[in-house]
Amino acid sequence: MTISAFNDGWAYRPKVSAFAELGGASGDWTEVTLPHDALITAPRRADAPGGAAAGYFPGGTFEYRKDLVVEQSDQGRSFFLEFDGVYRDAMVYVNGALAGQHAFGYSRFTVRIDPYLRFGAVNEIRVECRAHQDSRWYTGAGIYRDVRLIVKEPVHIAVDGVRITSSDIEPDRAIVEIAVEVVNAGGLTTTVELSSAVDEGRPEEVATASECCPVTLLPGERAVVRHRLYVEDPALWSVDTPFLYTARVRLHDAERVLDEYTGEFGIRRVQVDPCKGLRINGRTVKLRGACLHHDNGPLGAAAIRRAEERRVELLKAAGFNAIRSSHNPISSALLEACDRLGMLVMDETFDVWTSGKTDFDYAGDFAQWWERDVEALVAKDFNHPSVILYSIGNEIPETGTPFGGVWSRRIAEKIRSLDATRLITNGINGFVSVLDMVVAQARQMASAQPPSGGVNGMMTQAGAMMNQISASEEVTRRTEESFAVLDVAGLNYGDGRYELDRELFPQRVIVGTETFPSRIAHNWSLVMSNDHVIGDFTWTGWDYLGEAGLGAVGYAGLGVASAAQPYPWLAAWCGDIDIIGQRRPASYYREIVFGLRPTPYIAVRRPQHHGKTVLATPWSWSDAIASWTWEGFEGKPVHVEVYSDADEVELLLNGATVGRMTAGPSHEFRADFELVYEPGELVAIAYAGGREQGRCMLVSAADALVLDVRADRCRLSADTGDLAFVDIALADGAGNVHPGGDRLVTVSVDGSGTLQALGSADPASEESFSGPSRRTFDGRALAVIRPHAAGDITVTVQAEGCETVRLQLRAGALEPLQHQALVH
Repeated sequence: MTISAFNDGWAYRPKVSAFAELGGASGDWTEVTLPHDALITAPRRADAPGGAAAGYFPGGTFEYRKDLVVEQSDQGRSFFLEFDGVYRDAMVYVNGALAGQHAFGYSRFTVRIDPYLRFGAVNEIRVECRAHQDSRWYTGAGIYRDVRLIVKEPVHIAVDGVRITSSDIEPDRAIVEIAVEVVNAGGLTTTVELSSAVDEGRPEEVATASECCPVTLLPGERAVVRHRLYVEDPALWSVDTPFLYTARVRLHDAERVLDEYTGEFGIRRVQVDPCKGLRINGRTVKLRGACLHHDNGPLGAAAIRRAEERRVELLKAAGFNAIRSSHNPISSALLEACDRLGMLVMDETFDVWTSGKTDFDYAGDFAQWWERDVEALVAKDFNHPSVILYSIGNEIPETGTPFGGVWSRRIAEKIRSLDATRLITNGINGFVSVLDMVVAQARQMASAQPPSGGVNGMMTQAGAMMNQISASEEVTRRTEESFAVLDVAGLNYGDGRYELDRELFPQRVIVGTETFPSRIAHNWSLVMSNDHVIGDFTWTGWDYLGEAGLGAVGYAGLGVASAAQPYPWLAAWCGDIDIIGQRRPASYYREIVFGLRPTPYIAVRRPQHHGKTVLATPWSWSDAIASWTWEGFEGKPVHVEVYSDADEVELLLNGATVGRMTAGPSHEFRADFELVYEPGELVAIAYAGGREQGRCMLVSAADALVLDVRADRCRLSADTGDLAFVDIALADGAGNVHPGGDRLVTVSVDGSGTLQALGSADPASEESFSGPSRRTFDGRALAVIRPHAAGDITVTVQAEGCETVRLQLRAGALEPLQHQALVH
């Protein structure tokens, strides 16, 4: 048995049919390494069919191909291709024959290919897929997640055939049950032995527990073998101590090992009730949650392992302890990172059921495919301790109808039949659940105009009224059955129900599955003051492509408050962290509200807009940034925001006090100051009980600019799933970034790596992420380097008026992380 990465040696092109090729049409094949997004390099245009929702990226149909050499001696073995995700309507061909297909763009699926292989020869694997007006956000396209080749003997452990549970946990021991599905695809009755063991993942340690037993299988039969192993003094998995055990399963006959499985898992207990909320290992936990779309900014939808890991690292560093996959099952690579780093997960099934939201979305496939996609979700997630919640949907209009109650129960019970160890929720938006009523009322109003931006546009216009609708008697009545099938009631933008439902439904446990970033302090206050509310998931933790301009900030006379901005907007601009991984001011504010940051934080509104009327959506933060460098605005007024949980904040400019103002919870954790811009040092000092609690300082950048280039790591694995993220900043010699000095930077890569992407956080740029040059935004850009072999990698960064910088990286065997080396 072998399981190997199947990511190298692919080529792709826009799809060309056989008939078109006969007529002389052809397309050039481009060599690629998976995971790969076929759409991220496509030219954007203002008239792209998906519009703002898709970030003005076009759709397309694509095909991939790869050769597979199979030895004659392999005949009789079972061959599988496991795709972690292909967007979408994947058709898998082997030597021209259809071997399998999958409609949904986010599910893991497996295709058996040995019936179509030519043994002792070269075989062609082709995968076709498409993306076209089938989503409300940027989806990307192609084989954008990992692929694995699995080869098994006739008698083997089924793919996804090992499931590990540890529901019986005491301080001095835990019972770990390992259920293994064994398959006999051969023609003879056979008896084999199955052994299981649990250890702490280090070869030098003695196994914690082990068990072995025989199993007899008739031809074509499947059997489930269960082992109960006893782990003494278990180390429990949690966010703070993400301890992982290793399970080792081996299937063998009298002569040899037929199959084996090695995988990590965690031992932890999850409980929930309206009095003590969510408990993990007996301790109450409030979910500091981030909604997370699947794209990786400049990388597009490509779920490259290191990119997924980096997102978890940065989200956790920003104070989050949970993510909600929005609105689809997340990648296996991201789940593995959550297990290892300690991040709780709400994994979501669908954005649509039977009622479509876009012209060609999954609603047309739902009735036929939903069960298989639910099965795939559970099979992927089962052994991951990070997953504590399954979400069966997001803002599903059917949840306000009796038939929505039927579908809610079907999906929830299907999940429970597959996995009874986790909680089930649904991101229900009461406004959407009665959207038919809202639309009817709007039409009766003579002055009503159809809102731009679809349901997001309606929500923007509704504003505070949306919460009133969500808390109305009509929503209470129409959503009661849909909520009743859940373990935890998920509420999107429904915080008006939190305290109401404590009285109406005293057994109901609530989680804010989606909330406005403009209400951070209010939402978290409700979470902390209500035991039955277990957490808050902001929209959104990380900025993303598509839903362009959802959180845009405009000004009277310069734009409008709209959830859909015109081209060249491409990003939502509503994330705590931007698309290149830099924390925005809202992130520091949230960290303070969470009680995790004792020092204050200074953000300065762009002085060119001082005094103008702000136009914003409920997903907007202010346009402030952490900079005190504003050339050309000397002597002009500027607005400064200081975030702090302290009683008071004093602001000093070049040693002189500007003012001292109330902050803390009673003042929405912020103090606002008006002053005149003068270069130098701006200092905020926080006081609690009259004593200094902490301080923060911004320093104006000097005139001379240098390229400040830093890699997250200089030692990489030679594996193509690894990446180096190189932050590029225009700064002075002391590291003070100059946001007004934006210019074109050019990056070249020599040696054993390639430039995978180059981008900035600019939400409205026409530049491509695939070129060697990119203009900085607020003084910053990001280059992503991907190794293709072992060896040295030289990254050269140039910009007009700055000295060239060369960064030395090395790909090879994994070593402890080191700081980067800079060569000028």
